[in-house]
Amino acid sequence: MLCLPALRRWALTLTLLACGTASAQTLRWAAQGDMQTTDPHSANEIQTNSLNGQVYDTLIRRLPDQSLTPALALEWTQATPLLWRVKLRPGVKFHDGTPFTADDVVFSMQRMRDPVSPYRVYANAVGIPKAIDPLTLVFALDKPNPVFPEHLVSLTIMSKRWAEANRVARPLDMKAKEESYASQNANGTGPFILVSRQPGVKTVFRRNPNYWGRNQPGQGNVQELVFMPITVDATRTAALISGEVDFVLDPPSRDVERLRTLPELKVVDGVDNRILFIGMDQARDKLLYGQAPGDKNPFKDLRVRRALYQAIDIEAIKSKIMAGFSVPTGGLTPSSRGAYNDASLETRLPYDVAAARKLMAEAGYPDGFEVTLDCPNNRYVNDEKICLALASFWAQLKVKVKVNAMPRVQYFPKIDKYDTSLYLHGWGGGSTDAEIMLTPILRNRGEQGVGVSNNGGWVNDKADALAGASTVETDPKKREQLVKAALAEYRQQINIIPLHRQMIPWAMRANVRVQHSPNNWLHVDLVTVSK
Repeated sequence: MLCLPALRRWALTLTLLACGTASAQTLRWAAQGDMQTTDPHSANEIQTNSLNGQVYDTLIRRLPDQSLTPALALEWTQATPLLWRVKLRPGVKFHDGTPFTADDVVFSMQRMRDPVSPYRVYANAVGIPKAIDPLTLVFALDKPNPVFPEHLVSLTIMSKRWAEANRVARPLDMKAKEESYASQNANGTGPFILVSRQPGVKTVFRRNPNYWGRNQPGQGNVQELVFMPITVDATRTAALISGEVDFVLDPPSRDVERLRTLPELKVVDGVDNRILFIGMDQARDKLLYGQAPGDKNPFKDLRVRRALYQAIDIEAIKSKIMAGFSVPTGGLTPSSRGAYNDASLETRLPYDVAAARKLMAEAGYPDGFEVTLDCPNNRYVNDEKICLALASFWAQLKVKVKVNAMPRVQYFPKIDKYDTSLYLHGWGGGSTDAEIMLTPILRNRGEQGVGVSNNGGWVNDKADALAGASTVETDPKKREQLVKAALAEYRQQINIIPLHRQMIPWAMRANVRVQHSPNNWLHVDLVTVSK
């Protein structure tokens, strides 16, 4: 918690910003955490992605209702099972005036296939692009991809000329804490231009007057976007109430009902297309951060994983920590639609401490063990509080948990290099298809980015084979069977422990009109700020 002088400094900073930049067409956006980098191919985390998404475009765009619409690509057609043809939008320019062409797409796809990019799993899935002419490409795949357009939604396009001129032809290795010109500079084709970047303080964008989508229906009027990370919940709420900020992406859940009652404010909300879960190191033979009898790794034992699961009072988390803003689930996909709304794949294991204790004894841990739980403290709704609650639940099994909470900029590089024994994680986005979870998170670590975010290193060969088959199955009924079978096997082995899907309220001044999105992505180009 910030001391009083620090709070006063925050208030002064916000006041100065309000006086210096506020206008009918300035949107001052606050959230608890900052973006990690302005390199769009180096970090795959929603706050970072959504801010970079104001600057950079993809070939296909997802609208707030989650439907797909043309962006830099006007058309995409499947010529053969292994070949897709894409026609690009003419007349588009990057912010520095450079014309956008097919060569930029080829370059960007190659950049995202770099081993350090978290997007390599998606870039590899769409195959190898080849420019036919400046506005036409073909993507040659080595195997069918039934969700090819969904993958293109995640792949942002950079300027080949700009990247090479500024020596950023490769993405940053965030795990190694690399820095480059692309760390704090950007050049996209999107609706806003990056003006300045002060990590941890503010990032300023201005409207791109030459944006290709500016004359499309539903466009907003924001001329300037000022993003400010405000870590302390009370300060973030106070800034909104006082009018020092216009929009808060993540209002504290305990404040939401009060904010609804204030006439100068409004709140819109919905279920996030994201699942929160606990990951466990199942690769090492001994705990990296902890101590257990026999110097073993307890998480390699299914009985221990099940015991931890059944010791979680998920309804207490919902009522006491989330203030009702969560939907508990036993599912393993960001949306139940990913499991085809199959109730058998959504049901949680029963909360049963007695059964959990019995399982721990059977596994040889009647007196528990010690372990560190890595946790972000500014990424998910009440993330650190959730971790503290889990530690108290697991104490009933004599498991001594040390909660290691840290800002997202430290947390994600840590777990992405598998430097963890136990961790809280969330995954989701725009797509409701199971593929968004299966290949990057649940599958065994493999080549071309498969299992890139399997930070626990579990190996489930049966589920992996089923999931792998689903990624190339083009028959919808057969694919549904494969997806369901894979999810059932992951559930049976409890490779991860599901918690809930969080509700995401957005709070704002009454004169701000936004379109809420289940993937927690604010489309600033569609925002209207009135007097």
